[in-house]
Amino acid sequence: MKKIAVVAFLMALSVAGYSQAQVAIGIKAGPNFASINAEESAGANYKNRTGFHGGAFALFKLTKIGIQPELLFSQQGSTVEVNGTDLEANFNYINIPILLKLYLAAGFNLQAGPQIGFVSKAEVENFVNGTSGTTTMTDVKDQLKGNDVSLALGAGWDLPFGLTIDARYNLGLSEVYDFANSPEAKNQVFQLSVGFKLIKLGK
Repeated sequence: MKKIAVVAFLMALSVAGYSQAQVAIGIKAGPNFASINAEESAGANYKNRTGFHGGAFALFKLTKIGIQPELLFSQQGSTVEVNGTDLEANFNYINIPILLKLYLAAGFNLQAGPQIGFVSKAEVENFVNGTSGTTTMTDVKDQLKGNDVSLALGAGWDLPFGLTIDARYNLGLSEVYDFANSPEAKNQVFQLSVGFKLIKLGK
């Protein structure tokens, strides 16, 4: 009888806990404002590059705390000024952030967590004749490290009807390039995104 009572009590706790929990799966997308934080000798030549990110997320929320893993395609890189001309450095990543979310009130939340990214494509715009004039895109994927580690920091708002809004800054912690005498450079990306919870269970 005691065993039955203990099992019943644990089941009741589980149901009570679930009633306060939320599990959701959704999609999100928005613009990237990316650049590369390079060593001082080259840093002045790097400018922002506007790109896109999009993908899916899952949310596991219990009262005021949530865990949100994501899978995102992200256009990053930079615009590099060479001889007075802006050339594109287009680096595409598949990013996997895992965020801890602290909910404040009315759906507003603070976010922080690690992110690991994997290079899917990397191209750099170069002058055909080496100095100016016509440009061409060159594949440089083999000159980049295969993965990228960042710290994601941000804030969000979970609105009614499943809508979400996020603003996030991804601070690169690992080096971007992987070749002899490569400059010290790390990704830095500011993101704005709008999401929608396709599936939502619980409060």
